[in-house]
Amino acid sequence: MRITMIGSGNVSTHLSAALKNAGHRIMQVYSPNIGHASLLAYHVSAEPTDDISTINAETDLYIIAVKDDAIEGIARQLAVHGKFIVHTSGATSLDVLKSVTPLAGVFYPLQTFSKDKELDFRSVPLCIEGATEVITSQLVELGQTISNNIYRVDSEQRKILHLSAVFACNFPNYLYHVAQNLLAEHQLDFNLLRPLIMETAEKVQHRFPASVQTGPAVRNDQQTMAAHLQLLDNDVFLQKLYQLLSEGVTKMVKN
Repeated sequence: MRITMIGSGNVSTHLSAALKNAGHRIMQVYSPNIGHASLLAYHVSAEPTDDISTINAETDLYIIAVKDDAIEGIARQLAVHGKFIVHTSGATSLDVLKSVTPLAGVFYPLQTFSKDKELDFRSVPLCIEGATEVITSQLVELGQTISNNIYRVDSEQRKILHLSAVFACNFPNYLYHVAQNLLAEHQLDFNLLRPLIMETAEKVQHRFPASVQTGPAVRNDQQTMAAHLQLLDNDVFLQKLYQLLSEGVTKMVKN
């Protein structure tokens, strides 16, 4: 399939590479930053451009991988070519594209991506939605060329999935940062926590989170929790965060 990538960020970088490796042809890479477009285009043997008006109509599919509030505007400019258009957003409804073209779909890879870290795209869940059953089936076929995990997920389900991903990925990463800062304040190395983080993540690969929850809130260890709060006396925000999370853990184990 001939594919044009709109965007040159983390998602576009990994998705472009996966599609090229699967035998698809990446026609162009668009980014408002020509340097970014050129770098990605070089790696996938495509033409770079920073001018949306120069996007070639000789393609089968436009994949929009940009920030959510730019999707509709870009789609309107691409719709004049009469080709399939999909976006890769977890939080944006398919209706945003359907308002500008009937040839609309969603191709959402549920993963956290970094340009400098390789991953096996075959293991990445791809969430598919099309404006029609025919489009959905075509996107499923495309997805199967790069991933072993294809799911049909509609826009309402995808919103919940994206919210869940924030709780499962983005918030824990922030808490890692909190832990790193607490350690650094007392000349302790974050490497001390890495095995603990890995073991916790490994457990939920095989069991549900509630069954492997540990910590003072599970044990209702009031003395330890009070001592922790005292250590956070200089940061009211973190005290409140600790209390809220502890209350959440307590409610979870009671249920």
